[in-house]
Amino acid sequence: MNKLSAEDIEKRLLSLPDWDYYDNALHAEFEFGNFKDCFSAMSRIAFECEALNHHPDWSNTYNILTISLSTHSANGVTEKDFKLAKAIEAIVEPDEEE
Repeated sequence: MNKLSAEDIEKRLLSLPDWDYYDNALHAEFEFGNFKDCFSAMSRIAFECEALNHHPDWSNTYNILTISLSTHSANGVTEKDFKLAKAIEAIVEPDEEE
């Protein structure tokens, strides 16, 4: 998988307004109503990650989920990261997908 240029990444981010590009990775932070909702979303995301065989660097504190995506083998952001970011968006903000 080839590393994307910064220009290409910025163009692709126009369709993912919750995500930013810095430190050679895509970053997002999502806030949920409570810990249970946050952990539930993380569980659903984990299944998607396994299906795509691509795994985020992530953490959660109570109801906040912080995610960083990059393709370590490419030393940067690739198409895999955008595919996973879109899948994550569909999980954490399903109403916006309709």
